Amino acid sequence: MVTLKSIPTPSCPLVRLTSTVIPPTQMTPSFLIDPKNKSYKHQYANIYFTRLTLLRNAVEERAKARWDGLQSEPLHVARVLDVIKSQLCWVIGTVYMDMPLKPNVLEDIGRDHSIPAPPPREKFYCDEDSVMLEDESGRIKLVGDRVSEERLVTGVIIAALGMETPTGDFEVVDICTAGLATFAEEDILGPDSMDVDINSSSTQDEYVAVVSGLSIGSPSPADAQIQMLVEYLTGEVGGPDDQQLASQITRLIIAGNSLSLAEYSEEGEDEKKPRKFGASAQAHFSPHPNLTLSAHLHDLTSALPVHILPGEDDPSGIILPQQPFPRAMFGKAAAFESFHCESNPAWLRVRCDEIESSIPNEGRTSSSPSNHPPVTRSLLVTSGQPVLDMCKYLPTPPSSLVSITASTLRWRHVAPTAPDTLWCHPYRNRDPFVLRETPDIYLVGGMPQFGTELVASEDESDRAGRCCRIVLVPSFSQTGVLVLINLRTLEVQRVDFGVEGLSAGGGEQSSGDDGNAMAEG
Repeated sequence: MVTLKSIPTPSCPLVRLTSTVIPPTQMTPSFLIDPKNKSYKHQYANIYFTRLTLLRNAVEERAKARWDGLQSEPLHVARVLDVIKSQLCWVIGTVYMDMPLKPNVLEDIGRDHSIPAPPPREKFYCDEDSVMLEDESGRIKLVGDRVSEERLVTGVIIAALGMETPTGDFEVVDICTAGLATFAEEDILGPDSMDVDINSSSTQDEYVAVVSGLSIGSPSPADAQIQMLVEYLTGEVGGPDDQQLASQITRLIIAGNSLSLAEYSEEGEDEKKPRKFGASAQAHFSPHPNLTLSAHLHDLTSALPVHILPGEDDPSGIILPQQPFPRAMFGKAAAFESFHCESNPAWLRVRCDEIESSIPNEGRTSSSPSNHPPVTRSLLVTSGQPVLDMCKYLPTPPSSLVSITASTLRWRHVAPTAPDTLWCHPYRNRDPFVLRETPDIYLVGGMPQFGTELVASEDESDRAGRCCRIVLVPSFSQTGVLVLINLRTLEVQRVDFGVEGLSAGGGEQSSGDDGNAMAEG
C-alpha cells in the first residue's frame, strides 16, 4: 500500500500583517495637477528660476560650511557675471549641459520632413560637450578636471569654487551640492537596529512588495509568471516559508508599465485602401490587455492593498508628473477601497503599528509587547523616466543607474533634466520635483536590472546615521523579479518567478537561465 506524504502546512493559521497609509504633511510633495492650474501658457524658464530660488539657500549654507575655513578665504559672488578674474571665489547657479548630440526642437522643425528622421540616440554625451553655469544674470563656462569628475546633468543647482581665467572661462577646483535634506520621518528604531542585507528579519516584520513592467499585451507576454505572481501574493502557492513571507507583505506597489505599447500589424495597411463614402474605419484596438490587467488587480486587491502608477508605456499623459489612472478603467478592482491609483512620481507615508506577540505560557496564550514599536516610513516612487533620461547624459560606466539615482538625493531633485530633455508640466510658481525632505525608501521602476544601495548623509549633523534605501525595480516581463522591502529594517529581498523552458518574456529559455519556478534571493 502506497503511503502518501502529507502536504506541509504552517504550524498556526497565517494572518496577513497590515500597514496604513497616513495623510501627508505640509512638507510632503504633491504631484497632482489642479485642473484650475492646468495651463500650458507659461514659459518653461519659470521652472529654472523657481528651482534656483528653492535650493539656493541650502547650497549656500553647505558651501559656506565647506569653504569658509580655507586659508585663501574665497569670496562669495552673488551673480554669475560678477566673478572676478584671478581671484578665488564661488558662485551658485544652475547647470546647463551644452551637448551637440542632444535633441534640438528648432532643428527638428527646420529639417526636411520628406526624409525620415534618424532614430533617437541612446546617449547624448561626446568630447565636444561643455558645462555652463547660469542664473538670472547670464551664464559662464565651467572648465577643469573637477567638472568632469562630478558627472553633472542639466538642471542641477550647484556652487562652484574657482576663478575666472583670462579667456573668460571659470576654472573650477571644487563643487558643492545641496546634499541630503532632513529625513521626512523620525528615526524611532535608531541606527543600531537597522540591519540591512542580512537574513535577520523577524516573522513579524512588515514588507512592501514592488513590481514594475508587467507589460500585459506585449507580443511575448509573461502570462505564466504574472499568474504565479498573483497566486504568490495571495498566498495560494509555495511552501510554508513562502506563505509565511507572503503573509508579511502589507501592500503592493506597481511602478509603471503595466500595459505594453500597442504594436500595429500589417493589418493597419488596410487603412490606406480607399473605402466607400460613409463607411466607417475598422478599429484595431483590442481591450484584452486592459481586461487581463483588471482581472489580476481584482484578485490582488481582494487580498492586500494595491497602488498602481502610470509609466512610459501606459495609456497616460507622457509629461511628468503623470496623473493617476481613471479608476473606471480597472473594472471590479475599482470597487475596493484598498485599490489606489497614484501619480508618477508618488509620495506615500506608510505606518506600521505596534505588534503584540502571542507567547505560550503554561497552556495559556498571553499577549505582551514585542520589540516592534510603531514606525512610519516615507516612500518616493517613480516609474523610472527621470533616471533613464539622466543616463543619456553620462557614460556608463563609470556612472550607473544606482549612482545616478543616489545623486538625485544629493541634488535634492527627482528630475533635474526636465524640461530640457524630459517633458514636464510648465509650472510657474513651484517645482514639485524639488526634495524638501529625504524619503526612507526610494523606489525606481522600469529599470533594466535590479539594484539597491543605502545612501547616507555626508555631513555631520542630525542626519548622521540615517540612510535612504534606493531600490531599482527591473521589468517583470523581462526578469520575473518581485522586490520586497522590510519597512522596519529596510532590508531588501527579491523573489524570482520563472517557468521551466520559458524565459521571463514568454519565449524559449536559454541554456544559461535558471529554471526554478520561484527562487528567493
